[in-house]
Amino acid sequence: MDSQDFNVLHSYYPYHNIKPSANFPSTLIMTADHDDRVVPLQSYKFTARLQEAQIGTAPILLRLTRKEGHGSDGGSIGKRLDNYADILSFLHKELNMEDLL
Repeated sequence: MDSQDFNVLHSYYPYHNIKPSANFPSTLIMTADHDDRVVPLQSYKFTARLQEAQIGTAPILLRLTRKEGHGSDGGSIGKRLDNYADILSFLHKELNMEDLL
């Protein structure tokens, strides 16, 4: 990879484009401990950097699924339902949907 290729990749890599002292929206980052496409450490680093840069009150959360791969690869129905329940719960709270029940 030459320096021009590196610069192009670096320009849109989310981790390197986090601005310090920013007011980020509520964020839920999801990873799995057996992900073979995106190393879970990348999600940990990204989450930590967002949390460090966050000056607002919106939560920056990380959800780690154990014994699962990328997305729902090889995951059981139960684990998939748990993932969806957490996503929907996060959206329900962050979008202030309490009055819809």
